[in-house]
Amino acid sequence: MKKTLIIGASNNPERYAYKAADRLLNHGHEIKMLGLRNDNIFGKTIDTDRKQYQGIDTVTLYIGPQRQPDYYEYILSLQPKRVIFNPGTENEEFEDLLTKNNIIAEEACTLVLLGTGQY
Repeated sequence: MKKTLIIGASNNPERYAYKAADRLLNHGHEIKMLGLRNDNIFGKTIDTDRKQYQGIDTVTLYIGPQRQPDYYEYILSLQPKRVIFNPGTENEEFEDLLTKNNIIAEEACTLVLLGTGQY
């Protein structure tokens, strides 16, 4: 299974990041979460500090392009295989930077990928 970092994690059940965390766990994926507030959901911690997680396969973004530049170096340092730009998070500048660093930049919806078996 793919260890996934959710950036923009939330404890609000109405948020897509919350739904993604739930579905990723239900599909057997290990998750790490980074958000604005420390909290716990599904028995997992939402961190507020940018930890150097090991073995991250996928980063899935739930923060808008205007906030992403602060995360460029951090995400690159994790050396994930891919970064998923969920709807509304598309960012050509960051996608180009990822591609130059041999990281797949995928404009997709994590929930759809999970639901269709393409994750």
